[in-house]
Amino acid sequence: MLEWLERKSSEKSLNLVGKAGKLGTIVGAFAGLLPQCGFAAAASNFYAVKAISLGTLIAVFLTTSDEMLPILISNTVEPLLIVKILALKLFLGIFFGLLCDVLFRRPSLPVDVETLCEQEDCHCDGTGIVKPAFVHSLKITLFVLLVTLVLNGLLTILGESFLNDIIFNRPILGPITSAFVGLVPNCSASVAITQLYVDGAMSFGSMMAGTLSGAGVGLLVLFRINHNRNENLKIVTILYVSAVVSGILLDFFY
Repeated sequence: MLEWLERKSSEKSLNLVGKAGKLGTIVGAFAGLLPQCGFAAAASNFYAVKAISLGTLIAVFLTTSDEMLPILISNTVEPLLIVKILALKLFLGIFFGLLCDVLFRRPSLPVDVETLCEQEDCHCDGTGIVKPAFVHSLKITLFVLLVTLVLNGLLTILGESFLNDIIFNRPILGPITSAFVGLVPNCSASVAITQLYVDGAMSFGSMMAGTLSGAGVGLLVLFRINHNRNENLKIVTILYVSAVVSGILLDFFY
């Protein structure tokens, strides 16, 4: 996708995406609601080349739910409750996204696809779009696959009962722990958290905290592509704190 952007779109048109401001954050939040984490991964790519703002990235991460929606539907959860959950995620994604754009506003920078290509050594010059796109995608896929295998192994060893014992409807501690589990860049985390909620083993606020922080492979791609580690850690911190605060407040008012 980055190679296509570099060749088919001018820097001027891409810079408009980065300057979209509030609209960009709102559009990103809606896109993140789609029941998959592919857009979160794409958003990480776009952020790395300065095509979107920090607020837009946070909005996408907060509204991304991985396997939450399919699990809710498969368990015949009431449609109104599903709509409520999605509406809350959308609202919180937009709210924290706009807040980030206000508090952490950075100067407008030109879209920088070339630097990413140099860092990834994907040979973008004069080789067409297929080869560099394949090389770039392959590197990310192998990285995600390796980490996913490790995480799946840990979750298999620990088991769902481990999560249940830690999170089980505990005030304040529930959202804090659930949001931490949600940071695991793997769909198994969202499946476990949503299923625990459906089974009545987790509060509403804890479930929301875990699915708000669950950006899926978006975080993996961010750390793989964006070489500014301090910035990545700041993004994870913002994501985690936003999820925890939201979960605690929802437990208090819900």
